[in-house]
Amino acid sequence: MTAEAVAVEVRAVPWWVVLLQGIVAIIVGVLLLAAPAATVSFLVLLLGFYWLISGIFSIVAIFVDSSQWGWKLFMGILGIIAGLVVIQHPLWSTILVPTLTVWIIGIFGVVMGVIGLIQAFSGAGWGAAVLGILSILFGILLMANPLIGAAALVLVLGIFGIIGGILAIIAAFQMR
Repeated sequence: MTAEAVAVEVRAVPWWVVLLQGIVAIIVGVLLLAAPAATVSFLVLLLGFYWLISGIFSIVAIFVDSSQWGWKLFMGILGIIAGLVVIQHPLWSTILVPTLTVWIIGIFGVVMGVIGLIQAFSGAGWGAAVLGILSILFGILLMANPLIGAAALVLVLGIFGIIGGILAIIAAFQMR
């Protein structure tokens, strides 16, 4: 791929779209830090509507392209059910979705830690063993305290939103 082709691909997204993404990221980040409960509640409700609409489109896609219709039907039904549950129980979902996310991150940490230990015993060295143990401990800590992890996750996402938004705004002006 030539440098000109890369430049054309990079410019495929207008600079003002990146600017808008940066502004939205900063707003969401500030809201997550200033009013975490209300912001998470709104974002989870938005996620519920997304799942519902995505599930409907997944089922409609079966009539357009019938390949892998079983998976499309399964994902459509799952999306519709998840969306309806979140929309019907927004307060319950506000606690459940972030907590479930923390559980997934915790399980991922334990699995990655075990893989790191296996690699360490296969010759990867002490560094892989130390990182594996730390990853396992981090995963267990998250699974032992999922509500505290969910609260921390909201704060971390708020900080990342602000930093990522600032970087996106800088990138947008560099693109211009």
